[in-house]
Amino acid sequence: MAVAGILIVCGLTAFTWYYVTPKYTKVGYQPIQPVPFPHDIHVTQLGMDCRYCHSFVEVAAHSNVPNTQVCMNCHTQVQKDNPKLEPVRQSWKDGKPIEWVWLHRSVDYVYYNHAAHVNRGVSCASCHGQVNHMSTVSIAEPHSMAWCLDCHRHPEKFLRPQEEVFNLDWKPADVKPAEFVAKYGQPRGVTDDWTKKKRLTQQEIGQTLKERWNIAPSINCQTCHR
Repeated sequence: MAVAGILIVCGLTAFTWYYVTPKYTKVGYQPIQPVPFPHDIHVTQLGMDCRYCHSFVEVAAHSNVPNTQVCMNCHTQVQKDNPKLEPVRQSWKDGKPIEWVWLHRSVDYVYYNHAAHVNRGVSCASCHGQVNHMSTVSIAEPHSMAWCLDCHRHPEKFLRPQEEVFNLDWKPADVKPAEFVAKYGQPRGVTDDWTKKKRLTQQEIGQTLKERWNIAPSINCQTCHR
């Protein structure tokens, strides 16, 4: 009986450890929105910048979803009679906001500052995935404490040049070593001349930016739980 009890407890623990976690319960969540908004068309095909709709992301702790005015800036002329946009037109007429279904919302006991991250080389894609290729947005990353701490402990794995933060298709291979070194330099202790390299790795790019910007994220509990 004792052995059976231990096995049951271990089984329940393993089940909970795997299934009752953000990675299992949140990643892939893709709710139906009141208005279909294909990011792949707006961003990849039309070339819209993230900041046109999410205009607070560089200056505020919380990013914003666009209000109806932002949608109607285009849709008074473009697709103005499309029946899928009727909730937008109705919102424009009666002044009531569109009831978007929020996906990426931190719980009340977690503090997260968007501006602090995007202004120091952390791209939207690092947390939200390749939204620019999503016809319907889904949750791409777990946003769990362990996931956040991995970045805080090793920010060099995620940092990119500031001008590429909102380029969700950016890759380390896009960096031209000579131009990068001229702008950001090289990490301390590196003796090789990186300007002669054909490519720089994410580790090399991230370490350079980490030192250049003096990035040392705290892993103290009070950083996020204030």
